[in-house]
Amino acid sequence: MSDYTNYLARQVMLGKMNRREFMGRAMAAGVALSTAGTLFATSAQAQEPKRGGALKLGLEGGSATDSNDPAKFLSQVMFCIGRCWGDMLVESEPLTGLPVPALAESWAPSADAATWTFKIRKGVKFHDGKDLTIDDVVKTLQRHTDEKSESGALGVMKSIKEIKADGEDLVLVLTEGNADLPLLLTDYHLVIQPGGGYDNPGAGIGTGPYKLSSFEPGVRATLEKNADDWRTDRGFVDSIEIINMNDATARIAALSSGQVHYINRVDPKTVNL
Repeated sequence: MSDYTNYLARQVMLGKMNRREFMGRAMAAGVALSTAGTLFATSAQAQEPKRGGALKLGLEGGSATDSNDPAKFLSQVMFCIGRCWGDMLVESEPLTGLPVPALAESWAPSADAATWTFKIRKGVKFHDGKDLTIDDVVKTLQRHTDEKSESGALGVMKSIKEIKADGEDLVLVLTEGNADLPLLLTDYHLVIQPGGGYDNPGAGIGTGPYKLSSFEPGVRATLEKNADDWRTDRGFVDSIEIINMNDATARIAALSSGQVHYINRVDPKTVNL
């Protein structure tokens, strides 16, 4: 299948596209009627994943110096932990790389693409029960423009000369037009935090599908399902344990023995194991 056909199938699996729309788009892309019908049926059957259980991951990339402050995320382990408890304004669709709505439900550029207006999603709560507000969004982005925050997204944010609220909308004014701004905001450091994260950037309080239960840098992190998640297409397991395993042999052994369900950084020479 092409990347575009994979994208269409994923939309069906997520419940975001009906049969009529899928068939029309697939056939317009050159897919035969019989093939499109089979693909839709297969995707529709996979639409609802099983829920529950505990997920364990053994990942390379963590260290004792890891910080739970999104601005200072450096490793794959922290990227994974952060995406469990936090959300960005925009996400990228895995199969196509296109920007898709997250905490920003829509956006629109000016004619020269130098001023962008983002509509912030309503009805979203942080893990501490507080409502997500435009003030949280503005302050989060402003913190990542401050060199004192040591943010890994500082390079991205330097192209933004003004961050402000217009009522309940976010307005970003750039130094020059950039049609790719939504994609830049998918940077995994830009997790939206209450009050921008100024008070306690490492608290691990966000709007993500899981609440952080414990965090031991370079050792492990545990998370529990967020019952008040604003999305229904994620958070399928009840709990997650992310174990730091920097030794390749240890990761393979853990996977083979059933100690963990997933590992990263598999050496091609050991794939057959």
